[in-house]
Amino acid sequence: MSNLQRRTLLASAAASLATASPFAWAAYPDKAIKIIVPWAPGGSTDAIGRALAQRLSETLGQAVVVDNKAGAAGQIGTDALAKSAADGYTLGIVELPHAIAPAVVAKLPYDLLRDFSPITLIGTSPLILFTGVGDDSKDLKTFLKTATTTKGGPPAIAHSGSGTISHLVGEMFAQRTKIKFNMVPYRGSAPALIDVAAGTVGAHFATLASGAALLSAGKIRALAVTSNARMGVPALLDVPTFTELGVKDMVVNQWWALVAPITTPIDVLDKLRVDTLGALASASVQQRMSTLGVDLKGTSRDALRGFMRSESDRWQTVARDIGLKPQ
Repeated sequence: MSNLQRRTLLASAAASLATASPFAWAAYPDKAIKIIVPWAPGGSTDAIGRALAQRLSETLGQAVVVDNKAGAAGQIGTDALAKSAADGYTLGIVELPHAIAPAVVAKLPYDLLRDFSPITLIGTSPLILFTGVGDDSKDLKTFLKTATTTKGGPPAIAHSGSGTISHLVGEMFAQRTKIKFNMVPYRGSAPALIDVAAGTVGAHFATLASGAALLSAGKIRALAVTSNARMGVPALLDVPTFTELGVKDMVVNQWWALVAPITTPIDVLDKLRVDTLGALASASVQQRMSTLGVDLKGTSRDALRGFMRSESDRWQTVARDIGLKPQ
C-alpha cells in the first residue's frame, strides 16, 4: 500500500467517525467478536482474517477471533454467518467464490446480496499463471507455442474444482488463446501446484499467497498476472500482465470483503467499518498483506454492495459463456 492509499484509508475512517452515533459506540463491543472464515486454516483467507482480527482486538478492546467453518466449498461457514444473530458479534469474510457460486450451484442456502450487510472491501489480488520451470514454459509465448505444436497436445491446466475461480479463469484463458487445454480438477491450489512443480500437469492459476513458497524455492515459474498492471512484489516485478502479452479480457482479481448478517444495526456497522479501515492502514496489517500479494482497499458500505452485485453479474455471464450451468 502506498502512503497516499494509507492516508486515504485513515481519512475515510476519520470522516466516518465524525458522523457516527456516539451512543452506540459507547455500548459496543462489550464481549468477544468472531470472524467466520468459511475455509480451513492455512489458506489466504484465513491469513487475512487472522491479521485483521489481531489488529481489531487491539483497537476495539475486546478479543476478536477467527472461527474456521470449512466445508461444501465455503457454503457451511457462509450459511452459519447468514443465520447468526445480527448483533455485531459475528462477522464473516466473503470473497470472489461467493460471487461465482450462484452461477454454478443450483440451490445455495444463502444469498450474497440479500443476506449480508456490507462493511468494507478488504483487498484484492490478481491470479498468476504458474507453470513448471522447463524450457518449454520459460515465458507465455513459448508455453503457448509448445501447447500448439507438441504431438501429445496442449498441456493440462489444473483447477480447484468445477466452478472455482481457477476453473473459470482457465476456461477464459482457453477461449482467449483458442487452445483446447485439458482441464484437470484438484482438491485445491496446494496439491495442484505441487503437481505443476513435478511436471504432472502443465499449469495452474492461483494467487501469490498459494504459490509463494514454491515460487521462491524455484520449483514453479510465474508467466503472467491477471491484473491491470504488474504486481509491486519484488519476486514478480518482471512478470507481465496478460494484456501486455496480447491476451485481452483477462483482468481478474480475487477479492475479500468483511460483512455481517443483514439486520445488523447501522451504527455498529459504521463503527466496524471505521475500525477496519484503521486496521488496514496499520503497519502490521500492511506488512502481512504485502507478503500475500494483497492490495489493501477499504470502501464505503454502499460501494461494496455495488461491487458485489457487479461481480455476481459478471461471473453469471462468464459461466454462461463457457457453458457452465448450475448443478
